[in-house]
Amino acid sequence: MSGSISRREAIKAVTAHSTPECATAEAPLADLFGVNVFGKSVMKARLPKNVYKKVAATIDEGLPLDPALADVIATAMKDWAIEKGASHYAHVFYPLTGFTAEKHDSFLEPDDAGASLAEFQGKTLLQGEPDASSFPNGGLRGTFEARGYTGWDVTSPAYILENPNGNTLCIPTVFISWTGEALDKKTPLLRSQQAMSKQAMRLLSLFGHADVDTVVSYAGAEQEYFLIDEHFYYARPDLMTCNRTLFGAKPSKGQEFDDHYFGAIPDRVLAFMIELDRELFKQGIPSKTRHNEVAPGQFEIAPVFERSVLAHDHQQLMMTTMKKVAERHGMTCLLHEKPFAGVNGSGKHVNFSLGNGNQGNLLNPGDTPHENMQFLTFCGAIIRGVHKYGGLLRAAVASASNDHRLGANEAPPAIISIFLGEQLMDVFDQIAKGGATDSKQAGVIELGVDTLPPMKADPGDRNRTSPFAFTGNRFEYRAPGSNQSISDPMVAINTILADSLDYIATELEASFAGGLELADAVQKVLQQIITDHGAVIFNGDGYADAWQEEAAARGLKNLRTTVEAVPFMAEKENEELFEKYGVLSARELEARKDVILEQYSLTILVEAKESVEIAKTMILPAALRYQGELASVAANLTTAGLDATNPLLSELTEQIGALSAALATLEKGVEGFHGESESEEASYALETLIPAMASVREAVDALESIVADDLWPLPTYNEMLTIL
Repeated sequence: MSGSISRREAIKAVTAHSTPECATAEAPLADLFGVNVFGKSVMKARLPKNVYKKVAATIDEGLPLDPALADVIATAMKDWAIEKGASHYAHVFYPLTGFTAEKHDSFLEPDDAGASLAEFQGKTLLQGEPDASSFPNGGLRGTFEARGYTGWDVTSPAYILENPNGNTLCIPTVFISWTGEALDKKTPLLRSQQAMSKQAMRLLSLFGHADVDTVVSYAGAEQEYFLIDEHFYYARPDLMTCNRTLFGAKPSKGQEFDDHYFGAIPDRVLAFMIELDRELFKQGIPSKTRHNEVAPGQFEIAPVFERSVLAHDHQQLMMTTMKKVAERHGMTCLLHEKPFAGVNGSGKHVNFSLGNGNQGNLLNPGDTPHENMQFLTFCGAIIRGVHKYGGLLRAAVASASNDHRLGANEAPPAIISIFLGEQLMDVFDQIAKGGATDSKQAGVIELGVDTLPPMKADPGDRNRTSPFAFTGNRFEYRAPGSNQSISDPMVAINTILADSLDYIATELEASFAGGLELADAVQKVLQQIITDHGAVIFNGDGYADAWQEEAAARGLKNLRTTVEAVPFMAEKENEELFEKYGVLSARELEARKDVILEQYSLTILVEAKESVEIAKTMILPAALRYQGELASVAANLTTAGLDATNPLLSELTEQIGALSAALATLEKGVEGFHGESESEEASYALETLIPAMASVREAVDALESIVADDLWPLPTYNEMLTIL
């Protein structure tokens, strides 16, 4: 079957799709929340009281878990899982691929009588052993050094993963090498949380709190994604291989009317969303918001805030569940940051805050933030950390796919700055001048309609162009990409906060020793922070060209690509930061830098190879067939003595020549891919392969607007983004 026939058949199948009724009768949504989770309520019901109290203390207070309790917990977990239909268990971990990994083992073991017993011992719960050399590790493990361990993370609850053919007990774990080094995304997240909490508790004690609980970072990640019909997906080799379209002419109608954003959700998509919410609720994932996003075919789902470690695990499970549910509805869920050129890309805005049970949300300014010394101090810590470690924050979200959106007018610029809003900016300006005495208050909007009540206006606006924005009672880091783990940005945020909180606590202690009272000591340290680090605060338009020049004058880095950003990870200052707080050793940090660069270059190499294959086997044949048809018509006209001039044929021939030349350059670039190090290979990919792919794409996209529609082999943007 030719490509053009496949395309027509795909369109026919999509338009014939009928949205089935959602299966919502099994139980009300509220009754499903956490039914597949071995959470605290289940543990309380199934564990001896003394065991439950110790487990709860580990989860809530970060206290060590006594390994002697493991057998009791494992037995209760096994019995619960078998009652839920599970036949196997799996240690689930999060390697440096950024995806989720799992190894399944059966509960059943043979006994001496030739029968089988369901067994699950405490030592099995606590530790597993997958191959450590087959995952990206940046040289921490050689091919001949295969031993690695998974270790149970009691702070993240086990859960049942349902499958029509059998269920599995999934146990979230960390993944380390035989030498004890972190090979995963989760271990440094746990370490960074612990480091931040230690310094935050120290600071709260200086504010006079005697009942200081463990301080935790909370996260809520807004997940953007695209949905397309699976028939289109399987007719696009680039989507199957690279998760993005390597070719595609700009559609006649894209997002310029802003008519998709928050529009009525299509029935087929809403059916997917309803089922997705039910599946997520079963796993205890607090899905809250769903809506159409800016680009055609683009949508968003956002959960309620959770502890950042749990939010990380849930975010990974959410992405897996989104893909599975989409398949059941005959669609493909695309999580790539830029699956379609020329329309809005997808991000994963990470909202975060700090707090605990006694002191509450530490980033809540209250109605009079100028009087809230505690809030201003934690806010000042963030200002200092973001300014001092802006390069690290940018490197934490670096990838080949995220480079497509950062710096475009759809995502924050690659310059890391902070938006505070008018109210907080005014308060910190007052602090810089000697002391804050008032705060701008919220206003009231009168709508001029008697039946509509007055509306409260916040004391400051929001800024969607800022990469790091204060949004009322939390900060929102808008730079992470839709396909990325939230671990890397949260590790960076937690660790730079540990450093800033440590700095502030030390300064306050010195001021107290010198006889200053709390208010004067806080004023002194915050004034110094604004003086030294206020350059990172920018409330203006991050998309404006003028900001590029102003940011440079302020000394802020503009790291446009992964190749520019990632080296900042292993700078001496960042190496010392991570080692000081026990988050990553110098070797672990260097390994992560190498892994990111390796994945960057390999991603682009695969895209380059796929570009060559599609252009040579699908695009060129279609263009040459059309050229032959036009040439045949011209020959017949010439034979008949008629004017055979055909501008279309001339343009087509010119673009075929351009494509052939661009292909030759790209093939040469692919053949020459090499480097003595990950850094050299990444630079080669950036400087040689990406420009060569761009030239091929330019010619292909031009041909799409010339070649007869019945010959064009690939589903177009018009079709994929609008027919659903």
